[in-house]
Amino acid sequence: MNLLVRTERAGDEADIRALTAAAFADMPHSGGSEPAIIDGLRASGDLALSLVAASEAGEIVGHIAFSPVTIEGGEVGWFGLGPVSARPDLQGQGIGSRLIEAGIDEMRMRGARGIVLVGDPLYYARFGFVPDPRLAYPHPGGEFLQRLILSGEGTGGVVRYAPAFG
Repeated sequence: MNLLVRTERAGDEADIRALTAAAFADMPHSGGSEPAIIDGLRASGDLALSLVAASEAGEIVGHIAFSPVTIEGGEVGWFGLGPVSARPDLQGQGIGSRLIEAGIDEMRMRGARGIVLVGDPLYYARFGFVPDPRLAYPHPGGEFLQRLILSGEGTGGVVRYAPAFG
């Protein structure tokens, strides 16, 4: 499938919301809050990077969000990856991977120090994410916290996501 990965544009919001809702509808770990998280990040100015994957016809078939995180006692310049979604009937075809790789590249070009996420360690290891016992996320799923250092030596402390994550 030929895809164009591009930055979100004005007018993409409803398509991103619908895509995200569909992508997470049958996920057992989802409470259905992912579309509201993205809307909240956008409304608060915390949506640092929002990329879409569009088909040749221009249909949005994937989305990824990055937002600033704070690491208590740590350095600045860290971002959280997520949510990331692909249209349900196209999952497993590399859309998420393309978005993650493009997002990591863009965050590196922007001078980010690192990226954290809560997700499946087996999936995200292919992108260089690893657990780090120096980092803590005291919320459900915290045992799946991983990081990718983009510059420097990393940091330790409690990770706090933007308020939109609740």
